[in-house]
Amino acid sequence: MPYRQPGNWLITGASSGFGQAIATAVLERGGRALLGARRTHLLDPLVERHPDRAVAQPLDVTVPEQVDAAVAAAVDRFGGIDVLVNNAGSGQLGAVEETADAELRRLFEVHVFAPAALVRAVLPVMRRQGGGAIVQMSSSFGRYSAPGLSAYSATKFALEGLSQALAAEVAPFGIDVLVVEPGAFRTGILDGAFHHSAAMPEYDGVVGPVREMLGGLNGTQPGDPAKAAAAIVTALGSEAPPLRLPLGEDAVAGVRDEIEGAAKELEAWESLARATAFDG
Repeated sequence: MPYRQPGNWLITGASSGFGQAIATAVLERGGRALLGARRTHLLDPLVERHPDRAVAQPLDVTVPEQVDAAVAAAVDRFGGIDVLVNNAGSGQLGAVEETADAELRRLFEVHVFAPAALVRAVLPVMRRQGGGAIVQMSSSFGRYSAPGLSAYSATKFALEGLSQALAAEVAPFGIDVLVVEPGAFRTGILDGAFHHSAAMPEYDGVVGPVREMLGGLNGTQPGDPAKAAAAIVTALGSEAPPLRLPLGEDAVAGVRDEIEGAAKELEAWESLARATAFDG
């Protein structure tokens, strides 16, 4: 049974950025949503506007007990979960050599292990229902990378690999998986959720310009989160939702360049790559 809008949603990281925009879009369309966030007081305006259909839930996605409690609360309040949105996240800037183990592990906890845990917790509910949808908020940097974004891209690449396999695994149950790949949107992530590793002067020439670019980008990003949320809802409501949905002119251009570049590289090295079998 395909997902039918507006439905019952569980949204992580719902207090700001894409999470808040998606929650607003869902509630304005008549849907019901459990809004998970670490700072639930920021959800008060949404809950006050939609008291019968919005529930604020304390949710640190890296705490297993809170993940289980959020899923149980959504099922108890709404009777089921039609759409899970794994949106909670943060940023990380630093060259590979600049990035400490603890920083890399923290990012994997938030961007990979937490979404996987939420998926595992929600799938039994969706299978019993006979369908649903899982939205994984990735990034255009989940398809390509850049100096200084190695850790961030590593986690988003991992999320995309997990999600591609997941989509094939759950399709027989009528469950769709949508991986969203936004470019630069005014979500507020650069206001404080983007962690910077301790800089090494050796990388000033390659990572320094990225640091400066991000500093000047805040508040001027071309992407509108409300339009991104509307696009996500539209894609989910289609007869055949895509596996991957890049959002924004920059994301579309970057993904296209990556695909075309990879095709050219494969063509250039194809004969060598194929000449690796045992003779005879």
